[in-house]
Amino acid sequence: MKRNNLAEVIFNKRMLICIFTGFSSGLPLYVLISLLPAWLRTEGVNLKAIGLFALINLPYTWKFVWAPFFDRYAPKIGRRRGWLIVTQFALLFTIPVFGFLNAQLDIWAIALLALMTAFFSASQDIVLDAYRRELLSDDELGFGNVVHVNAYKIAGLVPGSLSLILADYYSWAAVFLITSLFMMPGLIMTLVVEEPFTKTEGKVGLRAAVLDPFKEFIQRNGIVDALTILGFIFLYKLGDSMATSLATPFYLDMGFTKTEIGLIAKNAGLWPSVIGGMLGGIWMVKIGINKALWIFGGLQMLAILGFAWLATAGHDALGLAAVIGLEALGVGLGTAAFVAFIARTTNPIYTATQFALFTSLAAVPRTFANAFTGYLVDGLGWKHFFVLCFVLAIPGMLLLYKVAPWNGGNDS
Repeated sequence: MKRNNLAEVIFNKRMLICIFTGFSSGLPLYVLISLLPAWLRTEGVNLKAIGLFALINLPYTWKFVWAPFFDRYAPKIGRRRGWLIVTQFALLFTIPVFGFLNAQLDIWAIALLALMTAFFSASQDIVLDAYRRELLSDDELGFGNVVHVNAYKIAGLVPGSLSLILADYYSWAAVFLITSLFMMPGLIMTLVVEEPFTKTEGKVGLRAAVLDPFKEFIQRNGIVDALTILGFIFLYKLGDSMATSLATPFYLDMGFTKTEIGLIAKNAGLWPSVIGGMLGGIWMVKIGINKALWIFGGLQMLAILGFAWLATAGHDALGLAAVIGLEALGVGLGTAAFVAFIARTTNPIYTATQFALFTSLAAVPRTFANAFTGYLVDGLGWKHFFVLCFVLAIPGMLLLYKVAPWNGGNDS
């Protein structure tokens, strides 16, 4: 039944759960894309090698391959909660190992460990996305995903802010250990929440569990529309994903210290992300997901141009705060609307597999395109690199005419 009461959509325990799902999902990813590059850069690893480390995010791209396993098999305590406990414990014990390695001498061991961390993180995302889709009603998808993404961004303040500040005073071993302990809130959430009730089609073989979600998506939309939707999912976040992939090395190259990055850059994005994101989420409940994709997508494109401006301004603390605030607001809102669109596109019967397929496709730019960002920066310079990222964001916006028209239907 459709909910017409805005307060009923916003103020309920399911939104509280979304805070924990977002935080638990964001922390390990930001360890890989924020803390790890900062550590490698400060230890003298060159920018090209750091850019290639984006390839360790391959599990985020290929997670749809093993997602049917999570739909098909269930531990005793529940299909969602059981796998969450496994992946969250794995992350809790994997992240601290980075601190015991030498960035110069153990670079291949670091790459392997980062790949393992990405695998456990991607697996956790499969289950968290499915759990959240099964937890929220269609009317709650927009705001619930705003809450999730805001918590996701706040989680980034731990490896992207607190950990960088601690690195000026403590050893990297202590920094990675402290950072890993922030997985505990998500683990506690998993232990106390209830397993969601989901509709299933009974016990099926693993082959059917793999093939049926793909067949259902194509049959439901038709081959042309299905391919258009997949193209949109691939392109919508391409520009801002590339622009933010080397954000921390960019700040360091602009002359900012790790403490300045922690105190100014990251915290300047906190309030615009949280307050603006929550207001934008309430707005999304009123205007719908389609219009939000247009408006918030435009904001995330403006954020890319902000980086281009900062590349010419150099070491400007106020400018850095303004650019990061715009990035946190625009990219955060764009991501929230995007994830809500993906959730709306899935069939609840095949939640984990279809959600993993769509988010894996969205992760392709972050994995493959971002792997070469170091070479692009080396050849173009920071300013022209960000202008290129802005241009690459345009095709995804143009596809909105087809997949999410401004006055289109099916817009919860």
